[in-house]
Amino acid sequence: MSKPKGFEKPIGVRDYLPHVVARLRDIESKVLACMERWGYQQIITPSMEYYDTVGVASSTSDHKLFKLLNNRGTTLVLRSDMTAPIARVVSSLLKAEALPLRLSYHANVFRAIEEEAGREAEFFQTGLELVGDDSPEADAEVVALAIASLQAAGVQSFKIAMGHVGFLNGLFEEIIPGQTEDQKLLKELLLRRDVVGYRAAVQQLFSTNSGKGADASEESQNQLEAILRLRGGKEICDQATELSSNPLAVDSVSHLCKVWEVLEAYGVSEHVLIDLTMIGDFSYYTGMIFEGYAAGIGSPVASGGRYDNLLQQFGRDVPATGFALKTNRIVDGMEGQQVTEQHTVFIRYDAESRREALTEATRLREAGKVVITGILGGTADTEASDTAYTEIITYEKGLAIRPGI
Repeated sequence: MSKPKGFEKPIGVRDYLPHVVARLRDIESKVLACMERWGYQQIITPSMEYYDTVGVASSTSDHKLFKLLNNRGTTLVLRSDMTAPIARVVSSLLKAEALPLRLSYHANVFRAIEEEAGREAEFFQTGLELVGDDSPEADAEVVALAIASLQAAGVQSFKIAMGHVGFLNGLFEEIIPGQTEDQKLLKELLLRRDVVGYRAAVQQLFSTNSGKGADASEESQNQLEAILRLRGGKEICDQATELSSNPLAVDSVSHLCKVWEVLEAYGVSEHVLIDLTMIGDFSYYTGMIFEGYAAGIGSPVASGGRYDNLLQQFGRDVPATGFALKTNRIVDGMEGQQVTEQHTVFIRYDAESRREALTEATRLREAGKVVITGILGGTADTEASDTAYTEIITYEKGLAIRPGI
């Protein structure tokens, strides 16, 4: 393998130039401020965790984790999400704190990938976790806050798709009970949004599966295909209840309808649709799940859901729900949008006026202004006319001359 050139970087990571960083930090600060107004406090966890604890409990499959060995031979991982590290903290350092806990974060996470175009190995998330409340109100709060966070980030047109992992689990167990591999295949096809492949798999299932204990009837096949139509508003709840009598499926739909009612009370249900074909990309989800899609951005800009069993892996059996915004994805999708121009002052001075000029620069910076300084005839001064400064102040012979040049 040839030695990489000095300007090259590993596949899947990127450099963020100043104008992009400014957008990213602006989104981050606005979203975290929004979360703070809802009572969420920010937490920071290490970039590295033990593989045997957080790594095993993470949402990412083992072969997609970045693994390292420390000097004692212990396997570590770069965090692949923030939910598992926060579950560790809640189960240890915050064990004595009263529930529910409301925690927010902004962090970079790492996922090893194949060399595929458009797939990032390192990206940024701003999100939150609501720990210790299993009510529909808690799930609705998380969805409503995801909507408020997208608005705070400047995303103008978006939709939240909301589902429940229990519905499909219950329905599949009712129609093709015990057929784990067949259920897994159908879920994978739904996860990939491969409608054609899903229909073909269902037809194949009932044409070859009569000897596996499934009811190879036209009615059962129609039930499985009817899942694809379960996308829309509150009316989907009634349609789903008619489709399955399985207790898990019925309870899942009932919970989802209660969440919808709370979202109506928040006044944000217009941004939400129910999609019962949703599976959830993370293995630890146990209940309500959702994804946020923004106009002009092909991949989800937000995702979240309920994970009531995760904290058990760290010795604390409490329910939890949360979500994360993909902040760098939002930044990329907003590249063409106008941003507020920063007020930048350039102070140029001669040697005799240096003290006065730099004193004024300090005063303006303390007042919140961005100030750049340069001596008359220097590089910064020579290029000042080509730079978008809001104001230029010239100090010569101890006197300030405004507006300058």
